[in-house]
Amino acid sequence: MRYLTSLLLLCILILWSSCRKDFEADPSTGNLEFSTDTLFLDTVFTNIGSSTYSFKVYNRTSNDLSIPSISLERGETSNYRLNVDGIAGTSFTDIQVLAKDSIFVFVETTTDITQQTNELEFLYTDKILFDKEGAQQDVDLVTLIKDATFLHPSRNTMTGEIETLLLGVDNDNNEIRIEGFILTEEQLHFTNEKPYVIYGYAAVPNNKTLTIDAGARIHFHQGSGLIVPDKATLLVNGAPSSDAEILENEVIIQGDRLEDSFSDTPGQWGTIWLTKGSTGHQITHTTIKNATVGILIDSNDGTDVPTLTIQNSQIYNSSNVGILAKTGHIKGENLVINNSGEVSLACTYGGRYDFNHCTFANYWGFSVRQYPAVSISNFIEIDENTIEQKDLIQADFKNCIIYGNEPIELLLSKSDQAAFNYSFEHCLVGFSDPQEQFKDNPLYDFSNENLYKNMLFNEDPLFYKPIKNKLTIDDSSPANGKASTPSQGTDITGTERSISAPDIGAYESAAFDDTKE
Repeated sequence: MRYLTSLLLLCILILWSSCRKDFEADPSTGNLEFSTDTLFLDTVFTNIGSSTYSFKVYNRTSNDLSIPSISLERGETSNYRLNVDGIAGTSFTDIQVLAKDSIFVFVETTTDITQQTNELEFLYTDKILFDKEGAQQDVDLVTLIKDATFLHPSRNTMTGEIETLLLGVDNDNNEIRIEGFILTEEQLHFTNEKPYVIYGYAAVPNNKTLTIDAGARIHFHQGSGLIVPDKATLLVNGAPSSDAEILENEVIIQGDRLEDSFSDTPGQWGTIWLTKGSTGHQITHTTIKNATVGILIDSNDGTDVPTLTIQNSQIYNSSNVGILAKTGHIKGENLVINNSGEVSLACTYGGRYDFNHCTFANYWGFSVRQYPAVSISNFIEIDENTIEQKDLIQADFKNCIIYGNEPIELLLSKSDQAAFNYSFEHCLVGFSDPQEQFKDNPLYDFSNENLYKNMLFNEDPLFYKPIKNKLTIDDSSPANGKASTPSQGTDITGTERSISAPDIGAYESAAFDDTKE
């Protein structure tokens, strides 16, 4: 028995030693393959970290390989950060890749442009070297870094507390504060020389005006935005561009992530908040995108002049609402709003509204949408037991498209305790009610020409690519030539409107150009 046991142990040792080579890896000798030879990290602002990018390292051979070294060419001074096979660092040794297998290499960067150049942008590059002492192979890293003007709350050097703004008090008399700061006199003029990157909520001082020049680029960090308080004014002076595809003179307001994957991601920042008592706001040739609420307007300034005049502008990809107005006073022309998580245009709690040649669409596809493209009401629910009403003095829609990917894209909600004045003329509206739930509702009496005049219902406007916020039309659209006459002025792109047969919506019809995709 003892002999048999010894013989069995000897056999096991022999078998183990004969298989030992399966666990030994050969050093790589220039025989690695990569999923890319150059890794492009999308454009980032100076001192703002990039997204994490990755590529694969393949061992196509039949033997396990050990990579003697993996390192950044710039070494410890590199602004790139690596993670190789789950290990973070800037240099690595003896990284094993099994036969016919692969590993991931993850890359990030944060770069200070002032340490590199005086230019507004530059390319920051490096290489990842594989076995630099032997049969070296490499993958290039390339990042475009942009300079910017950074605005942010101050931090108390003693306590570490970040500056906040007082918004009011709650029902228990507790202060409501938000991380933010008040713009100084020198900061009240945004030029087009550098992009602006804002952390927290930037507030315009009372009785002051924030002016934004044509061509300016404003970027808000997550949870940030702009507040325009009592007796303060916002003037966004975008101008027509020579090329509708380049938009060099348009003002663009968006988040601070410049990667392509974030270009149409909703909810990246907060809102532009025009608070009660603010006055004389004008926004023209501006794109506002990827906010939670594009523009929030509380109340109006009590004058006969619109509190907000917005023209030739677009609001896209708001995770909640494009424009949310509470007793607002807005005049809009050549305004486009699309892709909102709830409502593209919400005119609530009464107010005064005048829209001409606007396109209010909603082709939201990020989640289930429960609300229409346009919602109008003269009340607001404070809580379960409290409803407050305000007069809807005016809600006029002329030559507008209201459409989307839901059957009903217009909702009218009226309290009999306040006025509710509205009218639609020469508009194209999506309103399909097969269950006839609104059949006997006088608000939707489409035969009443005092409320609905020269209307088109449930005719697809045939937008170019509405999911991608391309809401142009061509001459096959039902909106073509159906606006009121005579007309004057231009559409949102600067195209002269037809005098005898203008088009409904913000765009005059033109042939679609797939070559610019």
